[in-house]
Amino acid sequence: MAINILAQRFLKELEAETNSSRKCLERIPEKLFTWKPHEKSMTMGYLALLVAEIPRWITFIIEKSEIDFVTFKHFEPKTTDELVKHFDENIIGAKKALQNISDDELSKMFYLKNNGATLFSSSKLDNVESSINHLVHHRGQLTVYMRLNDIPVPSIYGPSADEKSF
Repeated sequence: MAINILAQRFLKELEAETNSSRKCLERIPEKLFTWKPHEKSMTMGYLALLVAEIPRWITFIIEKSEIDFVTFKHFEPKTTDELVKHFDENIIGAKKALQNISDDELSKMFYLKNNGATLFSSSKLDNVESSINHLVHHRGQLTVYMRLNDIPVPSIYGPSADEKSF
């Protein structure tokens, strides 16, 4: 296998985002899974699920080269513990996939499909990068939901109003 410099960079970035993402998920009480700040907003539970499942997207991008909306089944956590366990499993899978892919393989195509019809395609490299950004974006949304519900926001890139230090 060729040296996987790019995959190692993604692995490092994913590792840097893991602890703060997990800390956020651990604080989401199941009693608020159905809460949303506005009728057009997604529920807190679904938003937390996105944070927990995006690492699984990375595994699919690398190992399956596609995600089809019809066959990609979302986990349905009933408790915060189930949500966090799902996140942990997905992080392990994403790390394993990144450790086993070459830079050449990252240049191959990924396909987003709906019932077999291609909606979008681009390199695995672009999609892994986009997925990590997507994780960070939704975690940021989740911290706003947390703040609106008086759930302490953990330190992420520096101190928060709730945690003055790491």
